[in-house]
Amino acid sequence: MKDNYAGKIVRTITSILPLQKGRKGSCNNCSECCKLPNPCIFLDYKGDKAICKIYKFRPLNCRKYPRSAKEHITQENCGFYFEND
Repeated sequence: MKDNYAGKIVRTITSILPLQKGRKGSCNNCSECCKLPNPCIFLDYKGDKAICKIYKFRPLNCRKYPRSAKEHITQENCGFYFEND
């Protein structure tokens, strides 16, 4: 699914909200979220593994992605998923 700047703005604004219940999994370094809508300038690679150059200081919208099932647009590759309540 293609992303757009409006989606990025919504995810940034809603990043102050808590995570939706039922979020499971963990980051598998697919880097798909780091490319929404354009590749992040802090994204780097070591072999085939994506690395965040500012991981300890990354913004909330990065820390919490995907915050909700509605905002989870990288489901095919992402290590996170949502279980039904």
